[in-house]
Amino acid sequence: MSTYQSDLLRLLEERGYIHQITDAEGLDALAARQIVPGYIGFDATAPSLHIGSLVQIMMLRRLQQAGHKPIVVMGGGTTKVGDPSGKDESRKMLTNDGIEANIAGIRQVFERLLTFGDGPTDAVMVNNDEWLSQLGYIELLRDVGPHFTVNRMLTFDSVKLRLEREQPLTFLEFNYMILQAYDFRELAQRYDCRLQMGGSDQWGNIVNGMELARRMDGSELFGLTTPLLTTADGSKMGKTAAGAVWLNEEQLPSYDFWQYWRNADDRDVGRFLRLFTDLPLDEIARLESLEGAQINDAKTVLANEVTALVRGRDAAEMAARTAAETFAGGGAGEDLPAIDVGPEGMRIGAVLTALGFTASNGEAKRKLAEGAVKIDGEAVSDPGHLVEVAEGSELKLSLGKKKHAIIRR
Repeated sequence: MSTYQSDLLRLLEERGYIHQITDAEGLDALAARQIVPGYIGFDATAPSLHIGSLVQIMMLRRLQQAGHKPIVVMGGGTTKVGDPSGKDESRKMLTNDGIEANIAGIRQVFERLLTFGDGPTDAVMVNNDEWLSQLGYIELLRDVGPHFTVNRMLTFDSVKLRLEREQPLTFLEFNYMILQAYDFRELAQRYDCRLQMGGSDQWGNIVNGMELARRMDGSELFGLTTPLLTTADGSKMGKTAAGAVWLNEEQLPSYDFWQYWRNADDRDVGRFLRLFTDLPLDEIARLESLEGAQINDAKTVLANEVTALVRGRDAAEMAARTAAETFAGGGAGEDLPAIDVGPEGMRIGAVLTALGFTASNGEAKRKLAEGAVKIDGEAVSDPGHLVEVAEGSELKLSLGKKKHAIIRR
């Protein structure tokens, strides 16, 4: 039974978001007493975030649902530097225009999941380039530098990992944690932001920001992290053999997005329903108790609910309809991924890889040898098979029972 007084911490706890809190009692009392502005930062390295970021986005949604104010910080400034956390190598540098275009793409998903506006609990999106690009180097060294020791910075996992592997960690990246700490202090001053949330790998960065604000301004700030999210088989959330599961339609069709959730491991269904949907907890308890073939009904609910939140209810319904037509009726649903092979045709291995069904031609060969590939219901095993389609016609391609596409010309 939760001992929390505030709606915020009770909601986060019962849905499984809490890993660590810097001062649970203090944050609980604050959230019970007043509106708490809280932020999470997102770097703009691509035109879309992928589902590895969805738990953080949902945390901001929960913050707003509990009557508090979400601040979405787009890392226009920090993207120019690169976060070494969890990385083996330096990030590629982006232009200002590239970063701006990425922020515009990323904004779409936040507009679905948060309510923006001028009200006390309305979300705001800010760009840390606003203040970071104005910082003079000497000013940063003089005002902020004394509050950080290199000794402590070297103990951070993100730094230690790279040094232990003897992989380069540039001076540029080494500064990232200082800039992120500065963000928290700046947001506290500009927006009275009292809380920073993030994944468990951000704990050190969050604590840095709290300490910097306390030393420079005497502010009392709080940090809260989520558990590292892995699937039941131990793999990192959001990574598949075919690549990242992107949140935006432009990077990944809604059918493929829906299918990712429909294919969730049985053991993950309850946890994912709590984290990624707004379904009531008693309904989630009922769904996760289903056994045998019935657990597939719970997975369909999961796929429908997450897709509706991220892509819209219409996209979810179309994806579900396509799946039903494909699996039950043997038909080819209108929302299936499609590939045009042109008048010359295309080798089957290249088709599988181009669709993202296999990660390489080698994997395509293995799937063909296993008899997992069918065209219009007929097994294909020859990797040299040339797929040709009459003009205006189409074929249905299947890899196993769960991956389907249309080949057309």
